[in-house]
Amino acid sequence: MKRYVTVSAKVPVELKEEAERLGIRISAFLRKALEEEVRRRKLQELERRVEELRGVLDKVDVDEFVQLIRADRESR
Repeated sequence: MKRYVTVSAKVPVELKEEAERLGIRISAFLRKALEEEVRRRKLQELERRVEELRGVLDKVDVDEFVQLIRADRESR
């Protein structure tokens, strides 16, 4: 079961009233927006880490790597 915590934000009264008038479910909207932002930032972080590793991966000789895997399999 997921655990929940209450998060609050202060917005101008007019903005809240206009959102309600337009039928915007504020808590659902904020939850979805936060989920999307977290997903976006995690993706950015992953992309940054891949770029950091690209230099290391470029140095790997694929043929040598394949030979090492084959040798390991044959030794079993």
